[in-house]
Amino acid sequence: MTVQLDHFIVPARDEGAAAKQLAEILGVPWGKAAVGPFTAVYVNEGLTLDFQTTDEAFPVSHYCFRVTDAQFDEIFARLQAAGIPYKDTPFAPMNNKTNTMFGGRGVYWMLPEGHMWEVLTVSYARPPS
Repeated sequence: MTVQLDHFIVPARDEGAAAKQLAEILGVPWGKAAVGPFTAVYVNEGLTLDFQTTDEAFPVSHYCFRVTDAQFDEIFARLQAAGIPYKDTPFAPMNNKTNTMFGGRGVYWMLPEGHMWEVLTVSYARPPS
């Protein structure tokens, strides 16, 4: 078996609101986690993001999901329908543009707690298989 990331704790000011918003944008299930004080977003059969409310300072993180073209279209439509600002690169201001880097499509947005989320159709983080 290859090593796989199983779950990750995501700090948030309001775990329920943050988890719900992300799950709705991605089109995946969410709810109270089976273990611990978390609200879980079930990204796929192998990865859960466990949101945890905190009042302490936390670093802003970047989370990226690779999706199919059809999934990108669905996610992007939900992002637009929710009226969430988005951008084409991580360092751009919110410009309501997508990118076509590396022969695919990508978009970035931020949830209220400041984390940066990304969906892309072609990974630039590793060579193609």
